[in-house]
Amino acid sequence: MNEERSRSWEVVVVGSVNADLVVGVDRRPAPGETVLGSDLATHPGGKGANQAVAAARLGGRVGIVGRIGDDGHGELLRGALAAAGVDLGRLTVTEGTPSGVALITLGPDGDNSIIVSPGANARLAPDDIAAARDMITGASVVSCQLEVPLPAVEAAARAAAEAGGRVVLNLSPPAPVPDGLLGRCDPLVVNEHEAAYLLGGARERAEETAEALVRSGARSAVVTLGAAGVVVADGDGTAAIPSPKAEAVDTTGAGDAFTAALCLRLARGDTLRDAARYATRVGAAAVRKRGAQSSYPRPDELPEPPPR
Repeated sequence: MNEERSRSWEVVVVGSVNADLVVGVDRRPAPGETVLGSDLATHPGGKGANQAVAAARLGGRVGIVGRIGDDGHGELLRGALAAAGVDLGRLTVTEGTPSGVALITLGPDGDNSIIVSPGANARLAPDDIAAARDMITGASVVSCQLEVPLPAVEAAARAAAEAGGRVVLNLSPPAPVPDGLLGRCDPLVVNEHEAAYLLGGARERAEETAEALVRSGARSAVVTLGAAGVVVADGDGTAAIPSPKAEAVDTTGAGDAFTAALCLRLARGDTLRDAARYATRVGAAAVRKRGAQSSYPRPDELPEPPPR
């Protein structure tokens, strides 16, 4: 049995658990303007929970470290994670605090705008990471994002790296990254806007962006380009990987589906390039349905990969 298979979890996600409150609009309002939208739809979400559910739905052994509130949203979120088969042993209920909420406007083109109220997510602390050390050190890959406080992310990355696990950081929402954390990212996953934030400006080519992220300290980098695919950079160089064609109905959570699939394939021993090729298929499948977690595919629902 190899090391990946001998670990208790393939992927452990340290991150946010939110209720997504979604309204469809024909166009987004200008400042001071009111527009009418669709009926309100409530879905389980949050970048951390999305990644955990997506990886579990692909057949992964997955755990989550996070916080929910003692409210109705918390019950919904816990139930969705449990239904997907995610290990909830380190999901903490925070008394007297609302669960995190994402307010999402969805345009007719499938693109979205999101405002996040962190709620219980903002209470995730290094003490929670210490309490979850058995889960974090028992994972092949630990995936983090920045919808929870940075000290918790730093503590999780440190614990994972010290145990020989692989750390994946999705820099969303973008924020300054301490050198110690950046140096553990293998890979750092960003879109073009997040990369420009970290690098102090956009690069002309995505390949240049990915290479600059590695030079800045990340062990490897993945730059996501939406329908155009991704660019990866590591010690073996840089590669552009196209995405399968897909008619976008709702892009909410598609990036989380991509990152989850990337983490799972890395946990199973794929190279970064092969993991990214698989993950683009998962991301493409996720945009074909409405919602975040409700759109995530099982392995037999993936589109065929584009020709190399």
